[in-house]
Amino acid sequence: MKRLPLYTKILIGLALGVVVGLVFGEKAAVIRPIGTVFIRLITMIVVPLVFVSLTLGTASLGDIKKVGRIGVKTFAYFTVTTIIAISLGLGLGNLLKPGTALDDSVKTELQESYAASAEAGLSRLEERPSTVEILIDIVPTNPIKALTEGNMLQVIFMALLFGIALTLIPKAKSEQVTALLDSVNDAVIQIVHIAMKIAPYGVLALIASVVGQFGLKVLVALLNYSLVTIAGLAIHAFVVNGLAVRFLGRMNPLTFFRAAKDAMLIAFSTSSSSAALPVGMQSAEKIGVKRQYSSFVIPLGTTINMDGTALYQGVSAIFIAQIYGLNLSLGDQLTIVLMATLASIGTAGVPAAGIIMLVMVLKQIGIPLEGISLIMGVERLLDMCRTATNMAGNIASSVVIQASEKNTS
Repeated sequence: MKRLPLYTKILIGLALGVVVGLVFGEKAAVIRPIGTVFIRLITMIVVPLVFVSLTLGTASLGDIKKVGRIGVKTFAYFTVTTIIAISLGLGLGNLLKPGTALDDSVKTELQESYAASAEAGLSRLEERPSTVEILIDIVPTNPIKALTEGNMLQVIFMALLFGIALTLIPKAKSEQVTALLDSVNDAVIQIVHIAMKIAPYGVLALIASVVGQFGLKVLVALLNYSLVTIAGLAIHAFVVNGLAVRFLGRMNPLTFFRAAKDAMLIAFSTSSSSAALPVGMQSAEKIGVKRQYSSFVIPLGTTINMDGTALYQGVSAIFIAQIYGLNLSLGDQLTIVLMATLASIGTAGVPAAGIIMLVMVLKQIGIPLEGISLIMGVERLLDMCRTATNMAGNIASSVVIQASEKNTS
């Protein structure tokens, strides 16, 4: 067992988790603390890793113009892939019509079972600040508070600003700071290695708890919707990213996915892009992405590049509209593209954040918000799948951005 690759151990953990969940049912939740400890251990190092690595990545670019150029390229790439993802989701929803095959009795049961979860999403949306407030809030008034609370947009802003400042001061002085940060970064990576030792057991505990709680009944009832969403996520994760890596990144897709599989499995198991971030950065470096690019692009992508979340919102909006017999016009669907693109930017890299963004999208185009209760039963599974897609996109983006810089130089 010790000699098996990490991804094999994680797959074994996934399989055993499903078996334990089905055999023991809700009693399987007794081992969930193992998974919780694993997530907390990974989450513990996310803030220092993002701050240190993004500062180093920005400072290592060495030229303020280069920082700006890469920043614009990265944001443009994220925006394009997000639009592709949401368009793919809408296309599959319109073509396969998953919302037309759900039995009325199942609709009623789902609405009754998950109404509380849907109401929780609505209440959290009401607490969400306006777009202008979010933009203002990116600039922290208290850097220490931003770090301790894990406000990722503020942490990223501070890291970018600090990295830019290091490029503007004399190199003799900046090298002392970057040397220290480099040592801290290596220490954090060692903690990642320690955390990965318990990853298979954490995955087993998390999956067993989810399967034990929800079983397979609801998944069967929502099979069409689940399959359409998962198919879309798979197409985007493997086909869209594969083509981007091949033609924009000049890399063999098989080489890419062999390196990315560990990070995708961690993302799938934890439903957290942030938890998979350390492994994702290591995966990028394994395939030759220099640290100055992986340290800049991937942490940034964890916060503002949510292709899987955007695709999920497209399929879900179409599904819920079809359930209620609503015909969405072209204008409505273009609004979904715009709203889902904006909503995916800044979506927190934590479990179930996508459902809050879906509420915002549905509210904008007038789809009954109660419809969210119809999909809550499979939300956890789809959250896992879309998070894996998000992570694949983040690693692919680092490959593409590095290749674009080679062409520039």
